Amino acid sequence: MSRTSHRSRIHEALRLRLLRGEVGPDVRLVDHAIAAEMGVSRMPVREALMQLVSEGYLEGTSRGFALPNLSPERIAEVFVLRRLLEPHAVVCVARDRTVNDLLAMRDALALAESAKGDVAAFHRGAEAFRNAWLGAVRNNELRNAIQRYSGQVQSVRFATLPDPAARKIIVDGLKALLQAVEAQDGPHAHDLMLRFIYDAETAYAQIA
Repeated sequence: MSRTSHRSRIHEALRLRLLRGEVGPDVRLVDHAIAAEMGVSRMPVREALMQLVSEGYLEGTSRGFALPNLSPERIAEVFVLRRLLEPHAVVCVARDRTVNDLLAMRDALALAESAKGDVAAFHRGAEAFRNAWLGAVRNNELRNAIQRYSGQVQSVRFATLPDPAARKIIVDGLKALLQAVEAQDGPHAHDLMLRFIYDAETAYAQIA
């Protein structure tokens, strides 16, 4: 397999880990460790990591690569992008979703609901739900643009999820959003997503 093929495979594998919330804020991704794990040389791993940096998923540190350490100002700026992009995206999901998309969203919601006080399990469910509806966005450019600020989403979640009240708001929001998507009610899904993002911003501001 060529180095380019290795880089593409590694890039996608690492990107999926990031999108699933499997890389916490204290985790460092180190090229030689990943190379050993995947049975490749360090060069395609480093190229994949640098590509993830250029796409906004990671940033370089003196001890490897990590989730972006976002300032409150940058968090606020990305919330503006989320309010602009995500409500429109879920309108498209309500229109285009398939049976499999709905199943993935229902399974993810069930995981979040069953987590109870297990914050890590709740995080996995919330991330799975987000990935499920994003996977139903057929516009590749729109989906990729939203995924590129996943670091902000992770930062907000890691800060707010320990609060039981925040977790309840999230579950209630996901339930309502799923119902709107199931009913193919795009305008209602739009309004719910906009409110969901405002609630996330408010919860983060109270903690930050």
